[in-house]
Amino acid sequence: MSEETPRPVAPGDPGAQAEQVAGERAPTRGDAPRESRTGELVRDLLSGSWLVSLLAIVLALLAGAVLIAVADSDVQEAAQYFLARPGDTFSAIWNAVYAAYEALFRGAIYDFEATSLTRAVRPITESLVFATPLILAGLGLAVGFRAGLLNIGGQGQIILGGIFGAFIGFTFQLPVVLHVVVAVLGAALGGALWAGIAGVLKARTGANEVIVTIMLNNIGLYLVAYLLTTPAFRIPGSPNPISPQISTETAAYPLLLEPPFRLHAGFFLAIAATVVVWWLLDRSTLGFEIRAAGANPHAARTAGISVERVVVLTMIVSGALCGLAGSAQVLGTEHVLTGGVAASYGFDAITVALLGRSRPVGTFLAGLLFGALRAGGVLMQSETSIDIILVVQSIIVLLIAAPPLVRAIFRLPSPGARPRRRASVRTAKEVTA
Repeated sequence: MSEETPRPVAPGDPGAQAEQVAGERAPTRGDAPRESRTGELVRDLLSGSWLVSLLAIVLALLAGAVLIAVADSDVQEAAQYFLARPGDTFSAIWNAVYAAYEALFRGAIYDFEATSLTRAVRPITESLVFATPLILAGLGLAVGFRAGLLNIGGQGQIILGGIFGAFIGFTFQLPVVLHVVVAVLGAALGGALWAGIAGVLKARTGANEVIVTIMLNNIGLYLVAYLLTTPAFRIPGSPNPISPQISTETAAYPLLLEPPFRLHAGFFLAIAATVVVWWLLDRSTLGFEIRAAGANPHAARTAGISVERVVVLTMIVSGALCGLAGSAQVLGTEHVLTGGVAASYGFDAITVALLGRSRPVGTFLAGLLFGALRAGGVLMQSETSIDIILVVQSIIVLLIAAPPLVRAIFRLPSPGARPRRRASVRTAKEVTA
């Protein structure tokens, strides 16, 4: 093929001049796709939800640093003569913040001031111990969130899982492997039954799952308090509301390391649960129905999906995972049933699921983070108030719930946004101007 001969441009022809300018400035066919792919990759990285979550954590730590500095007595004293010697104030701020977060690191990851290797590496194992029930309960709530169900009953479901698991653990005498397996399945069954109540009421009567699960939390709390006064759950002759110890030889999770380490095989269960939940949500038919019902229940019904069935099954799966979190308490660390078996794991799991964007891997990583905050907060109390950790967690929740705020602070593009393209071709009017 012969190349097209360029048309001569007349001095008084503005349209032809514009056409010539456009031809001179038009990008080549090979360059345009490369620029487009690079730009799309950068925009995807900057607008991704993982980056928003990471920046939310950074902002929360910065806010915590401000509170640490304001509450520190040395900073307050140095601030009184700030105009005379401002360097003293900044030095005091740095020392206060550094000491607090250094203590958090030493309590959560590695204690480089410890006198032995065992004490030095024990913090990371404690973080994993605290993370185990958070991951399991967070996965359970994340499954509900993906189906559009606000399961706020993790606390009660953990309690019921603890009741079932502990009862099997100290009542029955079974072989080694069989006993722990039955106790774990019993804990999952307890949580599933408790969440299933809310699921059935939601599917059959349209009852609000938020209200039902919150009420079930209170019922579970008073139920365990009552059971610990009965002969079946109380140590004979003991005035303390505490159950007999489970059979640590057969019913307890095996320890992964020798004492004084407390890390047990329940952490492997949390890893396995993460894989199973990922497969369930992203690879199974039920997972597709869960996501479809959560995205648009009316469209799911039109497609032939029984939304009521999905609601019940989702709540059962969610409760079973929360029940496994209860097993991590009674079969892994405590080995007894008490009124505080759930601690605050049920409510913290909501934060974990939100930070993980209700995705299995994200929830797992968020559970590790909050487990580290729990473990490190113990040593951090020597430098500042433990309430700082609670403030950091609360700010993370606030920022995760408002992604546009994080994007506005860091000037990140919104998902799906496209930048304005510069005009590569000048109009005829601009040429003739």
